[in-house]
This record gives sequence, structure tokens and C-alpha cells, in this order.
Amino acid sequence: MDIPKRSLGKAGVDVTILGLGGEGVLRTHGRDKEAYALINRAIDLGITYCESARAYLGSEEYYGKTLKERRREIFLASKSHARDKHGALRHLHETLRNLKTDHLDLWQVHDVRTDQDIEEIFGPKGTLEAFIEARQQGLVRFIGVTGHHDPSIVRRCIENFDFDTVLMPVNPAEPKYKSFMDEIFPLATKRHIGIIGMKVYLHGLATRLPWYLTMEPFYRFALSQPIATAVIGCDDLAQLEENVRFAQSFTEMTDKEMQGLVDALSTYACELMYYKPSK
Repeated sequence: MDIPKRSLGKAGVDVTILGLGGEGVLRTHGRDKEAYALINRAIDLGITYCESARAYLGSEEYYGKTLKERRREIFLASKSHARDKHGALRHLHETLRNLKTDHLDLWQVHDVRTDQDIEEIFGPKGTLEAFIEARQQGLVRFIGVTGHHDPSIVRRCIENFDFDTVLMPVNPAEPKYKSFMDEIFPLATKRHIGIIGMKVYLHGLATRLPWYLTMEPFYRFALSQPIATAVIGCDDLAQLEENVRFAQSFTEMTDKEMQGLVDALSTYACELMYYKPSK
């Protein structure tokens, strides 16, 4: 059974509703065999959206060692957390070298959090200049922005520049906290910006909830929103294959089902959204 696809907004590219993120086993060093198996299995199962970041430890190198002749089978994305033009261009060349590719399909300004971030990114010799230059040179096809913490900051980003995509949290704890869904969905949809969902499983904390049975309701909740794909990192092949089954059998939630899940998590929402994994 194929994984359904959706259009990635104005990019005009169809991607699978499940993407392979750069977290989990891919955000490590020294686990080449496991990473190789995971990436190849994801592509074998039909996943077309694959993502990494300059900040994700060995993730880019794992993809580079694995993709080889499979590069054309996927839509490949990475990110830079640099806030100046020089640093971002340095990141891009490191990324391309690590991934062993001559271009990215999507390059994203990573984890914009503060007013100072915005000033640096959009200011003279800021990150955005590097992104525009890279697109002009054919090193990247599309430009995106990602935000984890404050939807008002991300909103300012997409009001200041015509981004192709936005990566943001999409989960049932989100509406009871600082809601990216309420603040970003309408604007992104109006501007035909491709929306990519992350933190779908709340850092995996859903497994600690007293009524937890399976991750599937969290996946269904995310894909019942106006997103193109949900990007999920995997610890092992079993998690990957379970996620693929969720995608293959996806059915949209009713409004009642979604509200029930939101209400069930309301007590935990702030704790879940503020959670920081131990290092």
C-alpha cells in the first residue's frame, strides 16, 4: 500500500504525508549500520520527504553515506541555525559535502526564537541573504523557516519574507499552549506556504500518559490539520514501520475526536510543550 501524498504548498511538489526526520538514531554518531538500514528502509517503504539539520550531530553524514544513487528518489531538506550570511553559507557547503549532493530541495532557517534572531536573520549580511543567494545559484530549490517556541516570532518571519515552507509543532497539546496552529495556519494557508508538522508525538512523551495505548491518534490528529507532511524521527526500524502503517491507513479525525484529544492533554500541555530532553 502506498503512502498518500500532499502538495507542499507553493513549492508545487507532492511529498508523502510521513517524512523521515533527522532525530532518533540519526541524531547520533557511530551508529552507521543502523542509520544506513533506517534510511534505506524508509525509501523502500515509499517515504519521499527526508530531513536533517546542520545541528543534528551525524545526521547529514548518515544520509550522505546512504543515499548515493537514491538521491533522486527523495525530496531532501536540511537546516542552518547560523544567524549571519557568512555562517549560513559555511553551513550550506558543509551540508552539501556531508550529504554528497550538489543541491538541497529545501533549506530552512532553523529554530527562530527571539526578536534578536529576527534582527540578525533579516538584517544586513544576515542569514536570509545567504539563503537568497544560494537559491539564485541553484544550490537550493526552496527556502523555509522553522520555529519551536513562539508562534508570534514565526509569524513575523513569514510576514517579512515569502518563504516556501514553515516547519512548526502540530500536536494536541499545542492548542492549549502558545498555539502555532491558531496563529500560523491561517496566514500560511492564505499565502500557500507549505506547512510541515513536527513534535507530532510530543518528544515521545505521549507514551508516559496514563491512558496511552498507541501513537496513532497523535499522527491522525496532525494529518487532520492543513499540513503537507509530518516529520518524525525514529529510534529503530520498528518505529519507522509503525509510522508507515499509520500513514498508509490514515483517516481524518472528526472535529469531536480532535477536541477530545486536546481536552485529554490540557492538564499536561504546558509541561509537554516545555519539555527539554536530558543530554
